Amino acid sequence: MAPADHSFARRRLLTTAAALSGAALLPGTAHAAGTRQSSWPAQFPLPDGFQPEGITIGAQPFAYFGSLANGDIYRASLATGRGSVISKGLGPGHPTVGLKTDRHGTLFLAGGVSGEIRTVDVRTGEIKKVYATGGTFVNDVILTPGAAWFTDSFKPQLYRLVRGAVDTLPLTGDWQQGPDFTANGIERTPDGSALLVVNAFANGGGLMRVDPRTGVARVVDLGAAKLPNGDGLLLLGRILYAVQQQQNAIDVFRLNDAGTKGTAIARITDPRFRIPTTVAAWGERLYLPNARFDVEPTPDTEYDAVAVKRV
Repeated sequence: MAPADHSFARRRLLTTAAALSGAALLPGTAHAAGTRQSSWPAQFPLPDGFQPEGITIGAQPFAYFGSLANGDIYRASLATGRGSVISKGLGPGHPTVGLKTDRHGTLFLAGGVSGEIRTVDVRTGEIKKVYATGGTFVNDVILTPGAAWFTDSFKPQLYRLVRGAVDTLPLTGDWQQGPDFTANGIERTPDGSALLVVNAFANGGGLMRVDPRTGVARVVDLGAAKLPNGDGLLLLGRILYAVQQQQNAIDVFRLNDAGTKGTAIARITDPRFRIPTTVAAWGERLYLPNARFDVEPTPDTEYDAVAVKRV
């Protein structure tokens, strides 16, 4: 989210996480999947008034979207574009911002202004557990082996959910906390040794590499590139996709293994973008929800998701 904008913002794991979430196919199967995907819809509607923000895709071609309005979870088939609400949220004041699914059928939800972390069973839609973090705005989530990590946009800290308990990791080092939304999307480095977090304030907006043991953050060298509107992140191998929501664009970087340096290689734009926030992958496509933060949401506001080709 842009620091000067009081709308919502934001995020994803895929290095060793293809094994955890199944959201991307192996390189050898991507072309076959892409051939099949050519007949799938490249744009499909979400429920009116839904206010989507986060997206995740599991081991099957279904996308899950979270609602900022009331925390509902909507599941859509990528093959048909049709879907339904599979889990009812806790109502206004309990949004779902970022979300991820693991291989066991559990959704991990960032609860935004509620300060909550929630887990949901994708098979039944049941809310399994609600965790209080004491945070201000729990924004995005990434899964690592054995843990789920969450950002807080108004506090210089991350939350780690592991074995049914939440602990807090203060951010130090190069981390600079701005007066408005600061931390947003979160990912892992290609080698899995550290976390990558969008910092929309420091140095005009960019990435920080965070040591998950100590919380020490270091600026990732992106050359002249900036991420002032950086939101969701998606790592596929060493290619990092960073959604720049207010710019209606995805900036694409090639990272080194340790995630200390990135080279800008492409920018993806599309006339169908209406302030996309987050991104997930299936086969040769990237899928993004249009959050439409530039309009005042009503129960009749139309929302959709769009697909573009990955680099």
